[in-house]
Amino acid sequence: MLNIEGLERLDRNVPVVMLNLMRFHVRSRDGDGSGWDAYLRYSAVTVPMIKARGGTLLWTGEAKAIALGPHAGNAWDFVALVYYPTVAAFLDMMTSEAYEREADPHRVSACAEHVIIATSEAYSKFKTK
Repeated sequence: MLNIEGLERLDRNVPVVMLNLMRFHVRSRDGDGSGWDAYLRYSAVTVPMIKARGGTLLWTGEAKAIALGPHAGNAWDFVALVYYPTVAAFLDMMTSEAYEREADPHRVSACAEHVIIATSEAYSKFKTK
């Protein structure tokens, strides 16, 4: 489901912040705990992969309530903002054999739905370096 075509239309050499929206399974698909438990296993594998490519987690948190907009389809459990120094770095990670083998199975086990939106900076108070 990775939108390689859409990402390749972006400038591959500029920084990107990925907005991650996640809805977890009550029970992980692998049967080893909850969806949240599987997500923690995913994070333990993925964070070093992100850092190895010069990226970092900027912010994570629980999604508490829809404040504005349609409620249907927008009941997320967790949100993460992840910085990558380039779009190419994100693509490199997501298409790597290590990600496919070691990380993605935990993501699939954890998430009933996972949407990642590539963003470009218009304004920020975050320091990414």
